[in-house]
Amino acid sequence: MGAFVMARARRAVTGTLGGVAATLLMLAGTAQAEPSHGIAMHGTPKYPAGFTRFDYVNDRAPKEGEVRLAAIGSFDSLNPMIVRGTPAAGIRWHVFESLMGRAYDEPFSLYGLIAETIETPDDRSWVEFTLRPEAKFSDGSPVTVDDVIFSVETLRDQGRPNHKYYYGKVAAMEKVGERTVRLTFTEEGDREMPLIMGLMPILPKHVYGGQDFTRTGLTPMIGSGPYTIGKVEPGASITYVRNPDYWGKDVPVARGHNNFDRIRYDYFRDANASFEAFKAGEYTLRIEDDPTRWATGYDVPAVKDGRIIREKIKLGTPSGMRALVFNTRRDLFADVRVRKALGLMFDFEWVNKNLFHGLYARTQSYFDNSELSSSGRPASPKEKALLAPYPDAVTPEIMAMGYVAPRTDGSGRNRAQMRDAMALLKDAGYAVSDAKLVDAATGAQMSFEILVASPEDERIALTFARNLERVGIDAKVRNVDSSQYQQRRQTYDFDMIFNFWSASLSPGNEQSFYWGSDSADTDGTRNYMGVKSEAVDAMIAAMLEARDREDFVAAVRALDRVLLSGHYVIPLYHAPHQWVARWQELEHPRVQPQFVRFDTWWAAGRN
Repeated sequence: MGAFVMARARRAVTGTLGGVAATLLMLAGTAQAEPSHGIAMHGTPKYPAGFTRFDYVNDRAPKEGEVRLAAIGSFDSLNPMIVRGTPAAGIRWHVFESLMGRAYDEPFSLYGLIAETIETPDDRSWVEFTLRPEAKFSDGSPVTVDDVIFSVETLRDQGRPNHKYYYGKVAAMEKVGERTVRLTFTEEGDREMPLIMGLMPILPKHVYGGQDFTRTGLTPMIGSGPYTIGKVEPGASITYVRNPDYWGKDVPVARGHNNFDRIRYDYFRDANASFEAFKAGEYTLRIEDDPTRWATGYDVPAVKDGRIIREKIKLGTPSGMRALVFNTRRDLFADVRVRKALGLMFDFEWVNKNLFHGLYARTQSYFDNSELSSSGRPASPKEKALLAPYPDAVTPEIMAMGYVAPRTDGSGRNRAQMRDAMALLKDAGYAVSDAKLVDAATGAQMSFEILVASPEDERIALTFARNLERVGIDAKVRNVDSSQYQQRRQTYDFDMIFNFWSASLSPGNEQSFYWGSDSADTDGTRNYMGVKSEAVDAMIAAMLEARDREDFVAAVRALDRVLLSGHYVIPLYHAPHQWVARWQELEHPRVQPQFVRFDTWWAAGRN
C-alpha cells in the first residue's frame, strides 16, 4: 500500500472512502511497524534492545595516544561527498555520523546512533527515525529533523552519483514529531532503502545551508562525529583530534570505539615508498596487500625483535570476484564455448607458485569464503525452485556442486587443459592452421587485446598471453594510463580487462549494476562483461524480495550458479586472510569483526 495513501488516510478519515475504510488503510500501513532499537536486512538483529556494546570491542580500552596510517597519492579537498576534487582520507568516518551504526559481526544489521529508534512497515515503503535529544554537532548545535531533511536534499541534488541514485528514491519527507522524521519511498524503492537511509551522513543545515555544497576547498568540515579536523598539510597529511565533548561516547554502537586522541594519515607517492616509511616507524598500522612483500619484505630487525608484530586475521566477508573479464559485446566472446576454453588456459597453480609465493587461494565463486557461495554445495530445493523456469541457465555440474576451477600441477605444462580447450574451440568453429588458431570459415586468426593499467595486472596478462600463444591465439597486452583505462572501461571499449567486484554478506540492489540486463548497454555501470540474462535478472529480483535469511541465501547462491555457468569471467585469486602489520604500541581486541577495523584498537600499555 502506498505511503501517500496512508498519510492521506491519517489526515482525512471522512474522505470519499469513508471513515472506516480510511482507518483500515491506516492500520494496514502501520501493521507490524513499531519503533525498534535496530533493524536487520533479513530476520532480526543479533543484539537485543538494551545491549551495551558490540562483542568485538573492548569497552575498557584506554582513551589516549595516536594511530598513524598511510595513504597513497594526494588530496585537494576536505569534502568526501562530492564529485569534484580528491578528498582527504577518513573524513566521512571520523567527522560525520549516520542515523544508525552498523554491527560488523552480522551480515547487515543497524542499531541506533543519532537516531534512538527506527520504525518501518513490513513492506518497508517508508521509514521513521526518532533522533536522540542529546545528539549534537561538534560546534554544540543539536542535530534536528531539519538537518536530516537538509542532508537528503543536499546529497541527492549535489552529492556523489551513488547519493543521487539512492536518495532520489525518497518521494516525500515529513516532520511527524519534534524529533521524528518520516521518509516515504518511490515505487522504485526496495527493502534495503530503510537501511540505506540509516547509513546516510548527516550534515548541519546551519553550516552548509545556502552554500554551494559542490565547491571544493580545504576548509574543515563540521559533523557530529567523535573527531574534528586538526592539522592539515595540503596533499601531505591530515590529523583528526578526538572531540572531548563528543556527545555519543556512551551510545552502545560507539562504546569501545574511537580510542585514540589523534588519528593521522600521511600520504606517500606509491606503495613502495609507503612500505619503507612503515619499516622506519613513520606510521604504525599497515594492511598488506602484496604477497611478495608479505613473504619477503618483512625480514627486518623490528620484526625480529618484536617491535613490529605481523598477524594473519581471518576474513569474515566474501572474497569478492577478481577476474579477467570477457566483453561479450564483442562477437569473439559471444560464444560461451570460447570463454570456457580460454578459462582453461589460465594456469593458476603456476602463477600462484611462481609469482605469489603460494599465498593466494583460487576464487571459485562470486561470493567465495562465505555461506553465500555455491562452491562445493549442491543446489538446495529452494534454489532449484528459483531456477526451474530457466532450465538451461545452470550447467549440471555447477548445479550439482558449484563451479570447480581447473587445476594443474603447477609445472607450466598444462597439456590436459590444453586438449580440453582445443576440443571446445574446435566445436566453436576454430581450427589450427600454420600454428595459428583460425576461424575455420574465414581463416582469420583469433586475436584480442588485454587492457591493463598496473604492473601487477600486466605481469599476469603477459603470462596468460604466453599460454594462449601455445595454442595459436594472438593476445596482445596493452598498458594504458589510469585515466584512459577508466574511460575505456566505462564505455566498454575493450576486449578483455581485469576487474574486482567486492562482495558483502548482504548483497543488495548494486547487483543490478553489476550484472543486470538493463545495465549491460548503459555506460558507467559495472556490468563490464555485458551480461543479459533473464535468469540473472530473476535471481536478483528474488534476492531483493527475500524476507528471511534462508530465502536470501538461496537466491544469492542461485545467482552465483547462473553467473558461473555463463563463464563471463576467468576467476583469479584472493587472499584468505588479511595480512596486518602493526608496531607494538598498538593493541586490538581479542575478538575481531569480519575484517580489521582500527577504530576498535587502542594505544598499548594499559588495558
